[in-house]
Amino acid sequence: MAAATTAEEQQTMLQSQLTARLTDNASVIDKLLGGSVDILKRDFMFCGQSDYPGICYYTDGMADTTIVDMSLKSLLLYGFEMDADPQSMPTADAIRTKLLVNAAVKTCSNVKDAIAAIVSGDTLIVIEGIEQGLIVSSRGWKDRGVEEPSSENNVRGPRDGFGESIRTNTAHVRRRIKDPQLRFDAMVVGTRSQTDINIAYIADLVKVGLVEEVKERLGRIKIDAILESGYIEELIEDAPLSPFNTVQSTERPDKVASALLEGRVAIFIDNTPVVLIVPTYFWQFIQAPDDYYNRYWVGTFFRFVRYIAFFISLILPSVYVMLISFHQEMIPTSLALTIASGREVVPFPVLLEALIMELAFELMREAGLRMPKPIGQAVSIVGSLIIGQAAVQAGLISPFMVIVVAITGLSSFAIPSYSSSLAIRIVRFPILLASGTLGLPGFATIFFILILHALSIRSFGESYLAPASPFHQSDQRDMLLRLPMWMMNDRPGFAQDIERMGDQQKPDPSKE
Repeated sequence: MAAATTAEEQQTMLQSQLTARLTDNASVIDKLLGGSVDILKRDFMFCGQSDYPGICYYTDGMADTTIVDMSLKSLLLYGFEMDADPQSMPTADAIRTKLLVNAAVKTCSNVKDAIAAIVSGDTLIVIEGIEQGLIVSSRGWKDRGVEEPSSENNVRGPRDGFGESIRTNTAHVRRRIKDPQLRFDAMVVGTRSQTDINIAYIADLVKVGLVEEVKERLGRIKIDAILESGYIEELIEDAPLSPFNTVQSTERPDKVASALLEGRVAIFIDNTPVVLIVPTYFWQFIQAPDDYYNRYWVGTFFRFVRYIAFFISLILPSVYVMLISFHQEMIPTSLALTIASGREVVPFPVLLEALIMELAFELMREAGLRMPKPIGQAVSIVGSLIIGQAAVQAGLISPFMVIVVAITGLSSFAIPSYSSSLAIRIVRFPILLASGTLGLPGFATIFFILILHALSIRSFGESYLAPASPFHQSDQRDMLLRLPMWMMNDRPGFAQDIERMGDQQKPDPSKE
């Protein structure tokens, strides 16, 4: 095993330049890579007008060996066909343009670029007498293929989802938007992981200054590794202490394409199927792709259902505890008597009862999520039925509390965005505690604080509650309601070009 280099030695070698001496280049590269068994090294003779020794480096499992073999074949067998002076060594550019038939070949002059190419799946070729290395694009690792996103299901619409390969993910979007104005800018974040990041936008639609702001925030990140998009999300969001998400995440290519067509920016991170979208607004977490793939009245109806589910998930346990503990006069007499008879043998205060049930429900949901899929479903269903029924029969929990917690849990499942439902599950507990200890004043105070907080936060310069606050009349067509497609002829107001479709798009067969 090669001896480990210190950080100072490593930085010195990375900043050095490739030389014309093959042994010097190989020594530096071998020291930096440390003799790792997955880094393969192939000696060969470049057969030009004269023979020159060379070395080919690539990473096993990340490089397509067919491309590597084709490159070596060209160097071993066809170098003599180059029109070169027998007394002089051909240049790297001459070999790249006249000999190598690969689709993407470039030269590099420093060791840092050479090492980055090798560990990224490309092939590095260094030849005696040439001060530059040749980088052949040979990335060809296997991935899990295209699958439907499990966390964002829909009834009607495309079934493809993002994977772990960043280039496959960008291709999904390029298939949907064949516009030459669609841009993908590259960055690398993570001193050790060297994670590839692509910033996607449509040049003539994106909000002025938004791309520069995204790049500036990504450029400020100083971290050793980026293993998932959640790392990036936490390091670029506007309100890091807020329970609300100010960066939207999705595994659906159609949602990313729709966001880009509205003038927003998407951030692709290698090795994760989750893409980030900025800026984002509260209302977008309630919207679903089915809203646009079905007729407008269907989309509007189910959007209202999800808004109702949002409020039920957020406040139903708190309202129940508040009414039972402090404001029994607000409950109809017959219903109050029924609730009282159910709680007659319960030994706990209603607040403690609610906390026990909420925590038990979260425990069963988390257990079902973490266990193997076939077992997890059985645990969540059987656990809910058996434990709930047993708790009621034992007199530990009232039947009404089981109903309240069950409706609350079902409502949280109706929210399309999983990250948003997580925020609601967390915020529910402060509201519940305030309602159970202070009654209506406590409930109103916490709810008012949440609204003020939502009004105060921003997402990459945009108000989190826009277009409701500040109010934009033209953007109301797709906030609470989903108006017909032929009425939504404008993009959001922050886009450079707000015109989306022509006038008079409403179908009118009588005129035809």
